[in-house]
Amino acid sequence: MDRKMKVKVKKIKNRNMSAENIIFRTLNSSFLILLSVIMLYPMLNTLAVSFNDPMDTVRGGIHIWPRQFSLRNYAVVLSMHTIYNAFFMSVLKMIVNVITNLFFTTMLAYVLSRREYIFNKPITMIFVLTMYFNAGMIPNYMLMRNLNLLNTFTVYWLPSMISAFNLIVIRTYIKGLPESLVESAKIDGASEFRIFLQIITPLCTPTLATITLFVAVGSWNNWFDTFLYNPADQSLSTLQYELQKLLASALRSASSSPAGANAAASSGLNTAVTPQSLRAAITVVTALPILAVYPFLQRYFVNGLMLGGVKE
Repeated sequence: MDRKMKVKVKKIKNRNMSAENIIFRTLNSSFLILLSVIMLYPMLNTLAVSFNDPMDTVRGGIHIWPRQFSLRNYAVVLSMHTIYNAFFMSVLKMIVNVITNLFFTTMLAYVLSRREYIFNKPITMIFVLTMYFNAGMIPNYMLMRNLNLLNTFTVYWLPSMISAFNLIVIRTYIKGLPESLVESAKIDGASEFRIFLQIITPLCTPTLATITLFVAVGSWNNWFDTFLYNPADQSLSTLQYELQKLLASALRSASSSPAGANAAASSGLNTAVTPQSLRAAITVVTALPILAVYPFLQRYFVNGLMLGGVKE
């Protein structure tokens, strides 16, 4: 069918479109546009505030474009000497978290997907229960202390090595693969570990890419584990924790000033920033690296989540 014929068919279809379809499409498009505006506005507003002059931000009225362009907020954030080592530690923590979580969760998911493994249902039920019941922060802290994991890098990745939610998603996806693949590999003499690495894992690429995004974002945004387990060791501090300390310092300075106002003197510069503008700049700095990774995984995201999202 040539292009003219396609256009003609499209016009005929549009002409025959019922009133209900026109109303539905109009309402649907209007709702999606409104939803997009609602979701985009906070992001654009944060970006505008971060690039606006801090003292001018106090006046309010900043929407999606800075009124007085300034890089002072970013200068304050990037002037911290500890931020670069903290950035390296955050990246290392995220990479180790992604590798260990993917490897061990996928390996366990493969075992629990095998029909001949008689304990797959009880063990799966135990992991599902952990999604609803949690011991809490204090028992977790005491456990890490008794294991001598405080002030160590291991505490960043060992407790999150296996995720129950990711386990269910990957296990469901593997169970959907043809059983004949494993059987034929066994006939050829392949071991279970070789089947897992060379046959099952490559077929799980869409789901693993989705899980990679989940784990990477969760690890990158998490600053509370540093606060709880490694607050005294500066070499193990992360970017998010350092920025959180900077923001808390700016808030304390603002609340204790004689005017009770919004300006807070930065420790490294002789210029003043406000907690509001500093918070916006910190949000952009912490979100930028993970936003740079997202486009490379986005094409797998929807496909992988739908394929692994049906749970039994």
